[in-house]
Amino acid sequence: MIPVPGLAGRRVAVFGLGRSGMAAARALKAGGAIPVLWDDGVSGRLQAEAEGFEVEDLARAEWPGFAALVLSPGLPLTHPVPHWSVTRARAAGVEVIGDIELFARAIVALPEGARPKVVGITGTNGKSTTTALLGWVLKQAGLKTHVGGNIGIGVLALPAPTPGAVYVLEVSSYQLDLTTSFAPDVAILTNITPDHLDRHGGMDGYVAAKARLFQALAPGATALVGVDEPETRAVAEALGERAVSVATAPSSTRGEGKILAAPGALNIDGHIIDLSPARSLPGRHNAQNAAFAFAAARALGVPEAAAVNGLLTFPGLAHRMETIGILGEVRFVNDSKATNADAARQALASYDRVFWIAGGRAKAGGIADLTDLFPRVTRAYLIGEAAGDFAATLGDTPHAIAGDLAAAVAAAAQDAAGVGGPQVVLLSPAAASFDQFPDFEVRGEAFRTAALALGAVPPGASA
Repeated sequence: MIPVPGLAGRRVAVFGLGRSGMAAARALKAGGAIPVLWDDGVSGRLQAEAEGFEVEDLARAEWPGFAALVLSPGLPLTHPVPHWSVTRARAAGVEVIGDIELFARAIVALPEGARPKVVGITGTNGKSTTTALLGWVLKQAGLKTHVGGNIGIGVLALPAPTPGAVYVLEVSSYQLDLTTSFAPDVAILTNITPDHLDRHGGMDGYVAAKARLFQALAPGATALVGVDEPETRAVAEALGERAVSVATAPSSTRGEGKILAAPGALNIDGHIIDLSPARSLPGRHNAQNAAFAFAAARALGVPEAAAVNGLLTFPGLAHRMETIGILGEVRFVNDSKATNADAARQALASYDRVFWIAGGRAKAGGIADLTDLFPRVTRAYLIGEAAGDFAATLGDTPHAIAGDLAAAVAAAAQDAAGVGGPQVVLLSPAAASFDQFPDFEVRGEAFRTAALALGAVPPGASA
């Protein structure tokens, strides 16, 4: 746990008692603050009471008595309308912050020589893989590394800071909206494509939230920016010489940019690094993730050979292009984390032909942006609320409405085996999971269970 200083003896409202909210409450209490907790759900309140926290209906509270409101990132700060607790806090002149901001203040409160290094990673897609990959590279290089934030462990639940440690943090746009002083030593923006627009009032608000990663950077900090989209190029241009550009190329290491990522290779200012042995990093998007991880590791002092070794030995991220089983010549690939079309594009583009399982609760635009990749789809199996709309978009591309995931896996496996030769059954939903599953992790595990139930063998296991 990371105790939060500066609020000793003061009441701090905490609204939303999920993973980040409870971690924030514990960290505030450890720092001497008096957290006052509330959640709309009874279970969250009962857990808080069981841990001895003060639980109070914040709708009836005296807000001028609070030093701050720590808001769950899952609750709206501005759009579609501010959460009522935000309105009450602002009316009373109470600042509204989140767990990443509390972490930032805890780090700044340390003597300069005792501060750890911090890496902040955001973007629409790729941030989780880049976070896990960089954490792996740093650990393999012998650095004491803590990985968390919007992935895995909540930031304030990570171990307390020690000199020489490195925190590698995935940060979402929701979390960044609640920060003012977060100042990572290495800041990474992977990419920006339309997502969560309802929560940010449109694309401009979404881009502005992502760009907050760079708002408080110290002069010696490293800013790594993917520049494949006009929105990210604008962010890089605003940063000027402080930004290191990371561009991608489809099949060549030729092109502009300080770092160029192509399938199987990185071009670092003309120095070519061979990534072809990295089996867990297929495709152009993973080359970009590798470029970010390599550049960040080097900025933190990791020797080149150690950084490359880390990239080549990375085992992969769960639910992101994860091979979870093999049945005969059919490989089952779990890409459940692809909750929008752009994320699914990365997976589809990595295979010449696939039996594609897609669907769920669709994001704006559905899969219309993927039509250029439909020729790679041998057959699609559609699930969830989006099945009908996805079927209409697929048109003449062979497809079937399977309804649920288990039925889709069974049908895809049978069809793939019937074709003969090496085949891929790919779950890359291009949609949120919330129509049928609590989150993408549960959806991915359901895919794994369904494949193994058919007799698929986990990779590396004996048949």
